[in-house]
Amino acid sequence: MFSPVSPVRAYERVVEQIEEAILSGRLEPGARLPSERDLMTQFGVSRSTVREALRVLQSNGMIQSRAGDPRGPEILPPSSSSLQKSMSRLARASSMSLAELLQFRMLLEGSAYQLAARLRTASQLAEMEAALLEMTSAVDVGYAEFSAADVAFHDAVARATQNSLIVVCSNVVRGVVVDLITDRLAHATDRTALMQAYLKHHSEVLQAIRDGDGALASRLSRHALHDSYAEFLPEPDRALLLPLLDP
Repeated sequence: MFSPVSPVRAYERVVEQIEEAILSGRLEPGARLPSERDLMTQFGVSRSTVREALRVLQSNGMIQSRAGDPRGPEILPPSSSSLQKSMSRLARASSMSLAELLQFRMLLEGSAYQLAARLRTASQLAEMEAALLEMTSAVDVGYAEFSAADVAFHDAVARATQNSLIVVCSNVVRGVVVDLITDRLAHATDRTALMQAYLKHHSEVLQAIRDGDGALASRLSRHALHDSYAEFLPEPDRALLLPLLDP
């Protein structure tokens, strides 16, 4: 009828209560937690337990604690950094295949381009155009400079969705995918041709975003990702990407 339970350490209960107070708004950004001594009294725990709880909360990006500060740890505003760390660990887990990551990236970026085409502002469009110009210039400079401009383009598209979760997820998944195959890209036989192909794709998708054609921008994005990365997958895994390609 019942399953075994894991023992809960005292510091975890302290973390839970402080997290709940932050998430519910009872502790707002900029507010200060009581001193370690006061926390020991309120929670009825030892100093080491309080310090471990504060270490966890700081690691999670919820508080900032400075040694010797008499005002107590400061409550930080919400941030996507902790989510990004968690997603990075999950995406890099050995149990997750490159095919799954590519499939998710195709879904995510296809949706991002569709939203960007409909929601982008004039200044966000200008950011994409500037990044594309940098990519064009970087073809004759080097692959590292080209890749940096490419990242700037994708970041501008993600921001144009007006959705911070898409920004975080896009950064994580794109980074992990590139890391997994970076050696093969670095030793491509004709990197100039590769950069030219990427540049052609980005020019086409930027035009679709200018025109407000979200469906076309999404389709171009998904096909480009498939064409760029499917060759790095084992043959049976490539079938996982096919349902995301339009006829």
